[in-house]
Amino acid sequence: MAENLIIAGDGKLERYQTLLPQAQALIDSEDDLIAALANTCAAIQHTFNWLWTGFYLVKNEELVLGPFQGPIACTRIRKGKGVCGSAWAQAQTLVVPDVDAFPGHIACSSLSRSEIVVPVFDQYGAVRAVLDVDSIELSSFDDTDRHYLEQICARLGRLFQ
Repeated sequence: MAENLIIAGDGKLERYQTLLPQAQALIDSEDDLIAALANTCAAIQHTFNWLWTGFYLVKNEELVLGPFQGPIACTRIRKGKGVCGSAWAQAQTLVVPDVDAFPGHIACSSLSRSEIVVPVFDQYGAVRAVLDVDSIELSSFDDTDRHYLEQICARLGRLFQ
């Protein structure tokens, strides 16, 4: 896989439609988990230029910071805490239009206004990581983001064994 990302389109949908096959090719061409997470994170961040894009890995019953793009982040999150810990506990994608309205939100950056967190499931259906994306704008994420980011995370799930 070439190390170039080509993104076309002015709208979110068009950007995802060009990102998805390239992200899947990046994932499919790499067997190392950290390398795949790092490139996936960079591809998503490069495409949308959000405040923060990264992964937290499930380790010893907590989420531990993994590859990311953006400002310094929280390094550990307990299950059920904040948006990331809640998405892990509920084993479902959470779209938060206004993080200040989310009970127990963990503010790793005061600039974050909205967030989406997508679980990464292994072949047995266990959550092994979460993709966390933050934006400086309110209501940045919607069903389009959910749909495409879930597809990317489903592809990553094959790397957890």
